[in-house]
Amino acid sequence: MVLILAAGQGTRMRSNTPKGLHELCGRPLVLWPVCTALEAGASRIVVVDSPARALEPVLPEGVELAVQERADGTGGATAAGLASLGGDVDPAAPVLVLAGDVPLLRAHTIHELLDVHARSGAAATMASAVLDDPSGYGRVVRDGDGAVQRVVETKAQGDSTQAEREIREVNTGIFVFAAGALGRALPRLSAENAQGELYLPQVLDVLVHDGLAVAAHVIADHRQALGVNDRAELARARSLAQARIHEQHMLAGVTIVDPLATVIDVGVRIGEDTVIEPFTCVRGATVIGRECTVRHSYLLDCTLEDRVTVGPFGYLRPGTVLREGAKVGTFVEVKNSDVGARSRVPHLSYIGDAHVGEGSNLGAATITANYDGRAKHRTIVGSGVRTGVDTTLVAPVSVGDRAYTAAGSVITEDVPGGALGVARARQRNVEGYAERAEQAERAGQAEGAGGSG
Repeated sequence: MVLILAAGQGTRMRSNTPKGLHELCGRPLVLWPVCTALEAGASRIVVVDSPARALEPVLPEGVELAVQERADGTGGATAAGLASLGGDVDPAAPVLVLAGDVPLLRAHTIHELLDVHARSGAAATMASAVLDDPSGYGRVVRDGDGAVQRVVETKAQGDSTQAEREIREVNTGIFVFAAGALGRALPRLSAENAQGELYLPQVLDVLVHDGLAVAAHVIADHRQALGVNDRAELARARSLAQARIHEQHMLAGVTIVDPLATVIDVGVRIGEDTVIEPFTCVRGATVIGRECTVRHSYLLDCTLEDRVTVGPFGYLRPGTVLREGAKVGTFVEVKNSDVGARSRVPHLSYIGDAHVGEGSNLGAATITANYDGRAKHRTIVGSGVRTGVDTTLVAPVSVGDRAYTAAGSVITEDVPGGALGVARARQRNVEGYAERAEQAERAGQAEGAGGSG
């Protein structure tokens, strides 16, 4: 099976970003059908883009890009994709044509469509759906034997009859063609319409005119064919995709306490018996092990080993690794750091560009000052370390195993293992300071009141 993916331009998104690059649950919109086709076993994938080639940087290795020189419709896009395949495609081979803005199609539905196509011996097989409200969709017109005759558009007055508009079976824009039949039909499409475009469903008219069979397969869940043309439709697709992601995790043994208050990207992996509490976002390529607990926190491109606890209100940024049994607590931010097994950063801390050994405890408001205004530097904290509250570690600096720091210290030099680092001024109490301050304040108020009017 070969896939041709017509990405589309998406002017209704009202955005400088091409429609295919808008994010859907952590993956560009255009990659959803690409990934589904790969899962379904596509041997070759061609994505059709505009001359700007904006989609090329996000395409996986092995996925080809074809250029549609001018925006002349879905028929023109398919022709550009087929041309890029060259002459080495078997004329009988199935060519799957998808739209780049239909993200929710499942691999098993592609298999079903291919099976129907193979069994029917048709030159083309379309995926259709039966809708309660088919307004705006092209209707599938069948003959008395159930064979597809044509697709009737209903957008403009005069496109269809009243009887045709009452048909509830609609075209989803998902097709399988015999490669040879598709190649012969595409040059015969006409752009004599209000938009001046070549419509892919016209291929069906050409095939039927030539006496070739056209079959249709009704998709059981019509939501798989949901298209995205604007941001409201993108939000609806995101809701459905997110529910699917949550279900997959929950069936795999993950507790998501409130799915409606939880965001998990499509690329996230989570182990069994982990609990994700409400108002948590888990984004990017984050990996969470078994028996972890994440409480209303934000995780991005990080790794949590087994039995890790995060939050509430934790912020784990890219490059963070929390080893087995580690804890990152309330209002803690960690970036590009490795926190050792059973180490704890309980609250109100920033740990950036650091390595923390096993079994250490970083007291409240421990900060790694990792940036000197020109470059980032690393902090090394050994195993069994205890930092006092309000400790600042000015990188590059290291604290040896089993060392301590005194509360309120600004550590600028290495602390040897087993030592106590103290870096703060000696306390001095100024007696009577409050009274002198109050006298100065009263004097200032009197001076202001006596000014000239």
